[in-house]
Amino acid sequence: MRRRIVPVVALVLVCVLTACGGSGSGKKKRSRDSRPAAGSSAKKVVTPSTDRDDEARADPTPSPTKTPRRKVRALTCGDLRDAQVGSSTVRYQGYPDHLPLHEGRWSGEDGATVLLQEPCAIGDLDGDGAADAVGAVMLETGGTGRFWSLVVWRNVGGEPRYVTVTDLGDRTPVQSIRITDRKATVVYLTRAADAAMAELNIRRTAVHRLSGSRFPEVSHTDAAA
Repeated sequence: MRRRIVPVVALVLVCVLTACGGSGSGKKKRSRDSRPAAGSSAKKVVTPSTDRDDEARADPTPSPTKTPRRKVRALTCGDLRDAQVGSSTVRYQGYPDHLPLHEGRWSGEDGATVLLQEPCAIGDLDGDGAADAVGAVMLETGGTGRFWSLVVWRNVGGEPRYVTVTDLGDRTPVQSIRITDRKATVVYLTRAADAAMAELNIRRTAVHRLSGSRFPEVSHTDAAA
């Protein structure tokens, strides 16, 4: 009886020991598998950076500085009395060269006379901050014609420099000129299409704006004179 029990007990012990050994081996294996690899841990390390650090490392770009406008003396209507009218590129009434005014007047060998008229305005027309000028001039040819024009002078170093001219027609006297918002508002007398040349029955208020070497009308309104 004892001989039979001993082998059985031995067999049970072997089974128990084998089971325990296998269980322990499994635990150790799972423990090794769950441990994070050194290489993967190193890849996950991130050095934090802030916007201030990035800005400090970046080379600062200097902001552009605006060149201050040079202040020049504003033109006066009196300056126009000795200014030039017309040029070889932008002609006045067909004259091939400029006409120099002297005390508001120019007289030609052909008997024509150019007279600077009283209406005048001072203000910035081209946006450079310097006050330019618009004046009215009249050409007398010796007959009944009185040809009125608007002349623009730019302010160049405090002196009037001729830019362009816009003809208003025969016997169309200018009454007033003013400059606001880089535009000139001109009031002058004219006539209806079916009226006689001596008749002035329309008071026109026209707005002109400088565009390069042109001074075109951009709008106008008419009223009975």
